[in-house]
Amino acid sequence: MSREARMSRRLPAEWEKHEATWLGWPHNKSDWPGKFTPIPWVYAEIVRRISAGEKVRIVVESKTHEGEARRVLKSANVDTSNVEFFVMKSDRGWTRDSGPQFIKNSDGVVQVNFKFNGWAKYPNHKKDQKLPAFISKKLGISSTVPTHNGHHVVLEGGSIDYNGKGTLLTTEECLLDEKTQTRNPGFGKKDYEGVFREYLGMSNVLWLGKGIAGDDTHGHVDDLCRFVDARTLLLVQERNEKDDNYIPLEENRERAQDFRLEDGSKPDVVYLPMPEPVIFKGQRLPASYANLYMSNAAVIVPTFNDPSDRTALGIISELVTDRAVMGIHALDLVWGLGTLHCLTHEQPAR
Repeated sequence: MSREARMSRRLPAEWEKHEATWLGWPHNKSDWPGKFTPIPWVYAEIVRRISAGEKVRIVVESKTHEGEARRVLKSANVDTSNVEFFVMKSDRGWTRDSGPQFIKNSDGVVQVNFKFNGWAKYPNHKKDQKLPAFISKKLGISSTVPTHNGHHVVLEGGSIDYNGKGTLLTTEECLLDEKTQTRNPGFGKKDYEGVFREYLGMSNVLWLGKGIAGDDTHGHVDDLCRFVDARTLLLVQERNEKDDNYIPLEENRERAQDFRLEDGSKPDVVYLPMPEPVIFKGQRLPASYANLYMSNAAVIVPTFNDPSDRTALGIISELVTDRAVMGIHALDLVWGLGTLHCLTHEQPAR
């Protein structure tokens, strides 16, 4: 990569034009134990909404697995003319976290291939770790491996959010905790900020504290706070003072009051409700409307058969007016400990 290309690098915002969205067609039944049957049908609805405005590139285990996916899509009356399949063995298929970061520079669209280590929790991640190199080879996109102090930097896509102008959002719980699910031992804020500046072109990093209860990733920001345009942050809030989320989310609200964007101005912070706690088999699940995905044709938002579904969709619709905002039922999906943003990964237009 030339010096000019390094200096001009920029991580496009999610609402900017996509060439495609990457998905991993579900196959690991242990992600949804006892509840796998409805999951492919949820994926079919996701593919329907996204493929209306861009390619959907689906990673499958085999040609047989592709055939299963095609049958589901056909039964759900999904037009597959904008759907492409790629055969690659995977462990789980949460492409947000295992996929590359696509950046733009003077050379066009290139990849930054961070290391994926199964959220520093699951040993079965070696296949997913190969996804960035697989995409680079299949699409002929050049890539770089981000290193710091001689180590390949670990980073999941769900741990960061960004406004396309140089500001990145993340949490201390996910990136700095040295006791639980440690991604990069010994890294401090300056280390991460240096990596974000060098490889993603970020001049400004905003740090929130803890993520939401039930989050298996230990603090991913995409369940907590999201940019919906270059100046506007959606931040989840909990009204019930007895809920486990109340104090951490109040602390994040206070932090956000002091945030400044890359130009020194204050962002507009809009509060998004939390649904009632979603508990299955005694386990609190990470249900959050912030785990939305902004595709070319629509903003798809997880819904939970909750009275706050309508409120959340209304808030988002007032902020995003250039594309449809629609809910996708995610009560079954969230049993996999993630929803719409976790399983999608945008590839920006070249």
